[in-house]
Amino acid sequence: MLLSDFGRIGFDPFVEMRRMQQEVNQRLAGLTASAAQEFPPINLWTGEDSVAVAAELPGISPDEIGLTVRENILTLKGTREPRTEDEKSVWHRRERAYGTFSRTVQLPFRVDPERVEARFANGLLEVELHRPEADRPKKIQIKG
Repeated sequence: MLLSDFGRIGFDPFVEMRRMQQEVNQRLAGLTASAAQEFPPINLWTGEDSVAVAAELPGISPDEIGLTVRENILTLKGTREPRTEDEKSVWHRRERAYGTFSRTVQLPFRVDPERVEARFANGLLEVELHRPEADRPKKIQIKG
């Protein structure tokens, strides 16, 4: 687009803007794999003797999620399948990533793998991981 195009009769700047937006969208479409590396988005917080993790997993059923823990490493794995579309459908925007995902999170302390509680409802996975009794801070009585 040239500056002289603006004065041209019949020039529609909105058509040109839509064309440019389409071109930008096509070039950015290849970047979706890098965005998928941070899938699923999580929140992590600690209590006195446990750590909690919440992960957003829309469109995935609980049996499609792999959840493992080892010492202080939590790993979420799974596959998000794309919605099947009619062959005549034309994508105008495709921002949700599909395929396999794996997210590994380092927890702030070791956890007891026998004391992990996981719940899944409405696309939200909530995991509570408890600290082993032997690793919990002990209050020391000071004698005077």
